[in-house]
Amino acid sequence: MATVIRQAPKPAERARQAFGGNAARSWRSLRRTFQFCFLLLNLWIGAEFYLFVRYWETGGQTPFAARPAGVEGWLPIAGLMNLRAWIETGRAPQIHPAAAVLLATFLLVAWLLRKSFCSWLCPIGTLSEFLWRAGRRFVGRNLRLPRWADVPLRSLKYLLLGFFVWAIGGMSAAAIEAFMRSPYGLIADVKMLNFFRHLSVRAAIVLAALVLLGLLVQNFWCRYLCPYGALLGLASLFSPLRIRRDPARCTDCARCARACPAWLPVDKLRAVRSVECTGCLECLAACPASGALELGVPGGWRMPGWVMAVGIGLLFLAAVIWAKFSGHWETQLPDQVYRVLVPRAQEFTHP
Repeated sequence: MATVIRQAPKPAERARQAFGGNAARSWRSLRRTFQFCFLLLNLWIGAEFYLFVRYWETGGQTPFAARPAGVEGWLPIAGLMNLRAWIETGRAPQIHPAAAVLLATFLLVAWLLRKSFCSWLCPIGTLSEFLWRAGRRFVGRNLRLPRWADVPLRSLKYLLLGFFVWAIGGMSAAAIEAFMRSPYGLIADVKMLNFFRHLSVRAAIVLAALVLLGLLVQNFWCRYLCPYGALLGLASLFSPLRIRRDPARCTDCARCARACPAWLPVDKLRAVRSVECTGCLECLAACPASGALELGVPGGWRMPGWVMAVGIGLLFLAAVIWAKFSGHWETQLPDQVYRVLVPRAQEFTHP
């Protein structure tokens, strides 16, 4: 049997390999920095919004805090409703406009830069990643569902998305505006906060089960149940950006596939087109072969990981700045509306 002797890489090639490995690890650190900063931003928004709600609940007996418009990022259904009405009428929404702006921004990010919102910015995605990493550390491994269970469960998030699209698609722009101006619609953000503040026993059990499943299964919520991620995944199908594998440089070590949180067979593909790919770049960070995996577009242009980070950051900041200066960010309601509705939030049910 012939013995294949691999020639040792030249010094220049060893340098490229070392630089590539260091660069890949730096992308991982950069992504985690993005996750941490965006999580802190959301915690600040949550604390500020809580103080805002308490001020009106107590009739001004607690310190006043301005309502942070960024809380509308936690109203994806309102964002989808407003975006649909905005497209139909050409008129920007007056109630919860930031929800529509943020949804449109994250759809644009998904179209240009894959479903990177999920792995770079989403606070739920960050917590989900923390859970499964903690589970792996303390249990020793994460569970991987068999294909016969995994595929049907993955369809659940698309069924949920389909339900919301069907329900909102059946509403006229006038009906959406009427909903937004109803007491429930005006304080939908307060209702969302109160859901967690006054958690029912049933909801607590469901959340506890999701946390437990998140510890055991990688990204359980994101993989199987998140309709927001399903929508962004569909948008990412049209993205020109792909993780691309060069078979000539690939050593078939399969480290990329083992590192992929979405369980994609990266080591078997020429280009990763799956809606499950979140652009986390973990496969690139794990690859030991220089040039075997690249982030790029058709035509051979290769994009460094830092460009993705800059793109995500610039798109997000540009959208927020544009919305602020164009008047499409803040929900402008008289104080009297909050004075009357916030203390009675528990009385209002979905129309």
